Amino acid sequence: MTPTSLGPPLPRRRLLRAAGTLAGAGGIAAAIAACDASSPSPITRGTVPLSLWTHDDGYIRFFTEAVPVAEASSDFVYDLSITKSGAADLVTKLIAQAVAGTGTPDVAGLEIGAFSRMLRGDIAPELLVDLAEDVAPFQDDLIAARLTPFSKDGALYALDSDTPVTVLYHRADEFERLGIDADFGTWEELAKVGADLAQREGAALGAVAVNDPGGTVQSFHLHLLQRGGDLFDADGRPTLTTPEAEETLAFLVQGVQEGFLATVADMYGPSIQSGLKSGKILAVNMPSWYSSYGIQPNVPEQSGAWRVAPVPRFTAGGHATGVGGGTGFAALREKPGTDAAGHLVVAAYLDPAQQVKRYQDLGYLPTLRSVYDDPALLELEDEYFGGQRLFEVFREVIDDVPEFHQSADSSIMTTVLSGHILRAFRGEVSPARALADADHDFRGQAKG
Repeated sequence: MTPTSLGPPLPRRRLLRAAGTLAGAGGIAAAIAACDASSPSPITRGTVPLSLWTHDDGYIRFFTEAVPVAEASSDFVYDLSITKSGAADLVTKLIAQAVAGTGTPDVAGLEIGAFSRMLRGDIAPELLVDLAEDVAPFQDDLIAARLTPFSKDGALYALDSDTPVTVLYHRADEFERLGIDADFGTWEELAKVGADLAQREGAALGAVAVNDPGGTVQSFHLHLLQRGGDLFDADGRPTLTTPEAEETLAFLVQGVQEGFLATVADMYGPSIQSGLKSGKILAVNMPSWYSSYGIQPNVPEQSGAWRVAPVPRFTAGGHATGVGGGTGFAALREKPGTDAAGHLVVAAYLDPAQQVKRYQDLGYLPTLRSVYDDPALLELEDEYFGGQRLFEVFREVIDDVPEFHQSADSSIMTTVLSGHILRAFRGEVSPARALADADHDFRGQAKG
């Protein structure tokens, strides 16, 4: 099995215009039916050719190895082919192929930000299987907050690969040298210690992205979710002008201006790497997957020096942690392999042993609460983090994970909000004014 290329996507403006036209004339599903009226009958047993699209090599390996699990609990024999593409291109191609009436996959891995495009109009219900009935037997064990980002109007269109809680990555060796206790208790206490550290040592206890709009908004959103706010409510309406949002942005502005939060271009490239290597950035508040995608790739030579701790709490309230990121796997409707596709997703993602394996292989946290008590994970020691049992930290906060709501206009929010956050960082406007202006601009552009 060899990954293939999706090929060039259709121009976005033309695609959205086509999708909008089809929605007004009965929707994408009607177009598929018209273009493919002679589709083969559904396959209910035996060999089923199944096409899966993903943006990550880790998922290629994971689903290939999960095939025997799905076969053991069904009458299907899977002939799986996997195609890899960028996260945004994958969704563009998926919608374009649906409009064309041919070439859609049976299973699609939809990165959480890209999935928001599926929420426009009837795209999700017309293209994707509602998995709510399939997950009903697991309902009491599933972490409900990780169903929300991939749900609409009571339907569940994808299963999340992760429960990406935020934690405080920190340099234990430097904290010991400087006499800093990683158990700050509150963000306000971290700010106090951090401002003194910035003045004495020129070092920071966190970082925010300023040259990457998605990263800028994520830096804000991670803290906002923990504080008890969000960018949108359950109906996809903006919720920027709230006390929680203003308090969160005020904290970040204070951090930037007092120096206890460093400004970096983004959270992955040379800018953050320079800060980590030089010891000018001694801690970062990021999701659980950042160990594999941010810390270890940038400073492999600092193995053994880093530790993970629960993030501080906001004095005014909120949650024990924030969340950021995720990828939902969905089955496509009205395909010969639809039943087999749905079974593969559920078997691969909700089998407890597979959830353990996904963390061991990919570092993605389980979405079943019971798995957090699995001895194999609790006893797992991470050499990079000095032999620390990281899962003990994750279990400590997992029962207080905030919900994360999405909107079809999430991309507009990212573009608009990032600019106003930067205005606040530069001291050009107050946090309240920045959020009010962002709310005004978002509503105007989303309406248009």
